Amino acid sequence: MGGVEDDNEPASKRIKISSGVLRGLSNGSSCIEPISVSSIDLMARPLPSEGGEEILGSKGVIKRHEFVRIIAEALYSLGYEKSGARLEDESGINLHSSLVSEFMQQILNGQWDECVVTLQKIGITDDSVVKSASLLILEQKFFELLDQEKIMDALKTLRTEITPLQIKHNRIRALASCIISPCLSVPLGLPSRNSSDIARAKSRTKLLEELQKLLPAAVMIPERRLEHLVEQALALQCTACTFHNSVDKEMSLYTDHQCGKDQIPSQTLQILQAHTNEVWFLQFSHSGRHLASSSSDRTAIIWEADEKGSFSLKHQLTGHQKPVCSVSWSRDDRQLLTCGVEETVRRWNVSTGECLHVYEKTGHGIVSCGWLPSGNCIFYGVNDRSICMCDLEGREFDCWKGQRTLKISDLEITNDGRQIISICKETGILLLDWETRAEKVIEESQTITSFSLSEDSRFLLINLLNQEIHLWSIQGEYKLITKYKGHKRTRFVIRSCFGGLDQAFIASGSEDSQVYVWHKSTGDLIGVLPGHSGAVNCVSWNPKNHHMLASASDDRTIRIWGLNNLSTRHKNSHSNGNHSCNGGT
Repeated sequence: MGGVEDDNEPASKRIKISSGVLRGLSNGSSCIEPISVSSIDLMARPLPSEGGEEILGSKGVIKRHEFVRIIAEALYSLGYEKSGARLEDESGINLHSSLVSEFMQQILNGQWDECVVTLQKIGITDDSVVKSASLLILEQKFFELLDQEKIMDALKTLRTEITPLQIKHNRIRALASCIISPCLSVPLGLPSRNSSDIARAKSRTKLLEELQKLLPAAVMIPERRLEHLVEQALALQCTACTFHNSVDKEMSLYTDHQCGKDQIPSQTLQILQAHTNEVWFLQFSHSGRHLASSSSDRTAIIWEADEKGSFSLKHQLTGHQKPVCSVSWSRDDRQLLTCGVEETVRRWNVSTGECLHVYEKTGHGIVSCGWLPSGNCIFYGVNDRSICMCDLEGREFDCWKGQRTLKISDLEITNDGRQIISICKETGILLLDWETRAEKVIEESQTITSFSLSEDSRFLLINLLNQEIHLWSIQGEYKLITKYKGHKRTRFVIRSCFGGLDQAFIASGSEDSQVYVWHKSTGDLIGVLPGHSGAVNCVSWNPKNHHMLASASDDRTIRIWGLNNLSTRHKNSHSNGNHSCNGGT
């Protein structure tokens, strides 16, 4: 271990140290009483387990011999050969048994027949593991014989040693093809034909790493196991940290990780004022550089952020004859869809603000819209409860009629472009596979008012009439995970969203003019953000800046929220000029 000066010094002398006991006296002075103790007395004494095996730690779950072996493996992997050997010597616990050490050396020496025999003696009870390990070893033998141009010996190995294993027949056929055409070994992912000792030694080391992954951990400890355990512990601490919301938050092994509440957006950084009526919907672009909002004033606005993250009006999109209920960004953020209430869908060029196309359904009104991930098609919900799909020029190529969507409905599609999600009835969410026509429904006991799909398409956030928000897992079997409560909803459609680092938080608008924030996993309410003077209809968390949140309100404003350690910046967007784009066609 570190700090050892004399390698020849007996272990019994190395563990003696000088220390002292500090005793408090009545007059405030102190005296130091020197004593000599073993370093093991400064640590928690091991506890005997029921089987007589020593256990470490207060929880009684760490086996001493496993702990020591993992530390030894870490020392060797860090290059501290002497310290690793000293730990094995002092503890009396070997990193590997003598058989395993012999087996590893035989691999590195290329003693293939011997190491196959040794493998049988190690004590692995799973015969399939033994056969798979034998195949790896004999495969290496086979290719090294080919390297040495010993074709007949390689063929003999294949016929008399590899084939009798009776596993991975396709692999064996592929090996046979390498005898006919050696160049096929490269596509198989095997070593290139280089007969130098260095090249073979490297491939043998690689073989040893593959065997290490295959053999039981008790036989050969996985490489860098201690590092993996530490990283796993740090990751679990981040998961357990209620306010963890930063990838660059410094972590230390010396203390347990804990973020403060200041990692959650709670300060109004900017107020955007360009809409002349209630703001119903808003959504950040995928890059986080733009924000689109829609209003009952029959317009939508594209806001653009500067280098400091301050937003200004880029385009005001006009042309709808009715209030604009929603917007949807294309995957590349170059185009935007806007949907009027039971009216039309318009497609806009984000750069120029030009209206590129108007989509309408003769005799009916469109109530929702979205993009296919490819960006070359759109889909929309119609007020006759159907869902239609068309190309960018408006040519409809698919339509699902019947009870597929409601008069006022959200519409989403999963990342793989397979499932369209909509509210199909008051208490049900429809997941429609548009290729196979397979349908699944999530049933709620309360009326559904809106929903939101997570970025990874694994979760669905459902807002209900009874002032609850439900988190559902839609991966595999559908399952209700968590419920969120506290916000107010009595009359209006209130929307919620996922957000923050790894989308670990849930944010929602509320009719009491506040924004509510919960921890996704625990359901704990961790923030209530006051500031608006009207109902907050919609929220959107910046997908690239985890410390930025936007909210849209009946007070005709949009608030940009950030960390409370930043100075507040109230900014009226009218000061940047009101760029109005006429989308009339």
